[in-house]
Amino acid sequence: MSRVTHPPHSGATPRRHEEDAPVSEGFLIPRRERSFFGQVGSGTIQLARTFAELYSIFVRTLYYIGFGKTEPGAISKQMYEIGNKSVFFMTVVMGFIGMILVYQAGLQTLRILPDLQMLGATFLELLVRDLAASIGALMLATRIGAGIAAEVGSMVVTEQVDALKMSAADPIDYLVKPRFIASVIMTTVLIIWAAGVAMLSGLLTGYVMFDLRPQTFFDLSLVDVGDLTVGLAKCVVYGAAIPIVSAHSGLTTHGGSEGVGWATTRAVVNSSLAVIMLNLFVSAVGFVVFP
Repeated sequence: MSRVTHPPHSGATPRRHEEDAPVSEGFLIPRRERSFFGQVGSGTIQLARTFAELYSIFVRTLYYIGFGKTEPGAISKQMYEIGNKSVFFMTVVMGFIGMILVYQAGLQTLRILPDLQMLGATFLELLVRDLAASIGALMLATRIGAGIAAEVGSMVVTEQVDALKMSAADPIDYLVKPRFIASVIMTTVLIIWAAGVAMLSGLLTGYVMFDLRPQTFFDLSLVDVGDLTVGLAKCVVYGAAIPIVSAHSGLTTHGGSEGVGWATTRAVVNSSLAVIMLNLFVSAVGFVVFP
């Protein structure tokens, strides 16, 4: 049998394979990535926006402290959550910090001088002026910061914050202000307690490891009014910074439960960074005012 072939229709063109089909030039243009300066500029803009938002939250919190309404028991509840539940954690941490600092300082001093008479006085001055407040605030930033960000972030993703706004209640007044007041008060109390614990553990370490008498170690001759003022100022500043930074991380949460996790991590990192930056600022001002 002869094979019959049908000629193509007149004017028709054979269909091309899909892979031979021309591709629009628009899909061939590679995606442009940001240059180094573009990334730096974008990061700078984002950082400036974050600082502006933090400033806004701080100012509104101060405003509502004077003119807002406070729910009965809201501040005391937050004081219990922030303060009472952090006592054991701060006691253990600062107890070990005091032992480590005195032990290491004693070993290094013995390499140069055989006399450790001024070990306690130097340790107490550093503890009162900087170490108790700074180390204690870094520890509190991990617990308080994470807790505030998790609570506020959960309320954001479950639309409770939106419900507050629809009820004509400002989340800053209802959520941030009680935590701010409680944090300022209890951070100061906790750091004073932590300083006493570190002082006692350092005293015991000096007595056991270097045979320093308690009367010799507990020497407040180098501690003056300037040291006390700078130390208390750091307590108040850190206690104010941690809830503001953590609340900002919680209020900017998005993406469900995963977003709450990221907000918690961001709160701990940013709160710790804020403590370190404010430590430099307050120390510099304190050095100028109380040299």
